[in-house]
Amino acid sequence: MPIKSTLRAFGSTRRRVATVGQGTWRADESSGEAAILALRSGLDLGMTHIDTAEMYGSGAAEHIIGEAIAGRRDEVFLVSKVLPSNATKGGTLKACEKSLARLRTDRLDCYLLHWRGAHPLEETVAAFQTLVRDGKILSWGVSNFDAADLDEIAAIAGPGHPACNQVLYHLQERAIEHAVLPWCQEHGTAVVAYTPFGQSSRTFDPTTKQGRLLLEIASAHRATARQVALAFLLRHPNAFVIPKASNIEHVAENAGAGALVLSAADLARIDAAFPRGKLPRELPMI
Repeated sequence: MPIKSTLRAFGSTRRRVATVGQGTWRADESSGEAAILALRSGLDLGMTHIDTAEMYGSGAAEHIIGEAIAGRRDEVFLVSKVLPSNATKGGTLKACEKSLARLRTDRLDCYLLHWRGAHPLEETVAAFQTLVRDGKILSWGVSNFDAADLDEIAAIAGPGHPACNQVLYHLQERAIEHAVLPWCQEHGTAVVAYTPFGQSSRTFDPTTKQGRLLLEIASAHRATARQVALAFLLRHPNAFVIPKASNIEHVAENAGAGALVLSAADLARIDAAFPRGKLPRELPMI
């Protein structure tokens, strides 16, 4: 199917952001040149939402992105994350400055708390507010927050916050659909799915019933099974996905998912084949 950049409003920021973005976890484990080429190819295809974190390769991923977006910064909706261990007010301010230096930019479009840690949320929120005031970040959000955590940080920060919640979400892991996704929909918070293909190739194994179903639906749309998987997650109007691609072919395949619209019958068949399961005690994360 043809490549098409699809945009939608990103939570309370009101920015229109690419629904299919580019994740960079473990980007530093492959050739730096290959990673840079893949990221630039993604930008060419409209995948201008790039996600990273200070944790990824201890800053190495941010260095790679900084080189990849050189001369193209204004095209990019750039997201990074602060580690919970750094998330005091002063620690968050310092961590952000270091991320900006590695990324070779003067601002982040969105800055996230990577997961809930021991430091009070009030301190992290105060740092985010300072960074917004100073123009170092344009918005802020969270990652791996369950509904109770979202209630708490929203009570601290007020309406319109957090702008997004980045969570583990793929066909084999649909736990967020119980409480987190409804919370985000109610409060106008963007949901960003990381690891949207999961960590097992079995999902797309054509010898399995699930794999055959994805292939059948993909064939009917002149798409691929992976594009179908992404399109299923994107059926929610506030959802975004950030798959990682290691080569140009995978980048193009990911980008094509933004144009794929599944029918109600398609969605029902996928829902039945990949049941969301029971509400877990804790929100899954990796």
